[in-house]
Parts: sequence; C-alpha cells; structure tokens
Amino acid sequence: MRTIQWTASKRGVSGLLLLIAFIVGGLTGCAPVISPELMGQADQALSFAELRHNPHAHQGRIVVLGGVIIQAHVVDQGTLLEIYQTRTNRRGEPIDMDRSQGRFLAFSKEFLDPVIYRQGRRITIAGRVEGEMTGDIGDVAYRYPRLAILERRLWPELPQPSFEPCPWYFSDPRDPWNRWHCPYPHPFPRPYSRW
Repeated sequence: MRTIQWTASKRGVSGLLLLIAFIVGGLTGCAPVISPELMGQADQALSFAELRHNPHAHQGRIVVLGGVIIQAHVVDQGTLLEIYQTRTNRRGEPIDMDRSQGRFLAFSKEFLDPVIYRQGRRITIAGRVEGEMTGDIGDVAYRYPRLAILERRLWPELPQPSFEPCPWYFSDPRDPWNRWHCPYPHPFPRPYSRW
C-alpha cells in the first residue's frame, strides 16, 4: 500500500513541476525582448509621431521602436541602419508591416553585417535619441530621428506565402477549378459530393 501511495505522490509532484514549467515558459514567452532595466528607463508614453516631429526636444531619452530594415550602411565608426517604423506587439515584435509613421536611423558602434541585417528583416531597437539627420528619399529631403542602439533584436524572417496549386488529395479530381483555385486546404469532406 505504501508503494502505491509513493508512486501517486511522485506523479503528483512531477505533474506539479510540469505545470510550473508551462506557466513560467508561457510568461517568459510573452515577455518583452528588451531587458527589464532598459524597459524601465524607456519613455513608453512618447509616440513615434512626436519623436519624428521634434527629435531634438527628446534628445537623451530612451525609446523602444520596432520596424523593418530598409538598408544597412557600414561606416567607419560602425553601422547605420535605416528602418521604417511599424507597430509592435507586447513583446516588441514588429507587426502590421504595411503601415508606418515614418523612418528613423539607428547607429551601432558594432559592425552589423549587411547580409544579415538586410532589407526586409524585422528588428526591435532600444536606443537613446541623439537628434536628427537629413537624408534623401529619391529626390526629396527627409529628416530622420537618429538613435544610438543600446539593445537590438533581429526577428526571424516570416515565411513567404506559397501560390502553388493545391495538392491532389485536397481537391475533387472532377472539379478543375477547385484544383487550381483553393485558398486553403480542405481537410474535411464537403457537405455535398458529385460521386
């Protein structure tokens, strides 16, 4: 009888440990990717629109911004990233790639390889506002807010959508339109059938 009770309590302890591991994993999975120290110093109330309107007024403040890299410029002192700003989720991951309030520059004293930090990669920056720089977008002069990078997080690339035809096992062989125009796989049978 004691052996059975010991086994049950052992299972209970291992189940409890597993539950705690899931909870801790879930909480850390939603945590911001920037260190808590910098997140505590960052000005969360400062919007990108305000920063872009007058970068000199916010000089010295720490901000956390997310966006998509336009280009990495390697210079003598380090690397200058040109980024277009996007919204971020709770973790700081850039989302909503089709909307932006403008561009900014982020300077790193480290060499950041342009092959890795290439156009289209999503990035989150924690940086100190240094003022602004003027550059050109085409033939138009543009004022960029400039940050000194304190921490950065380069996000994995998003998978590209596939426009290949649907696999044969998801389509009705008698229906040529379904084979070439299905927007998503149909793993469940249809309510009707031609057979």
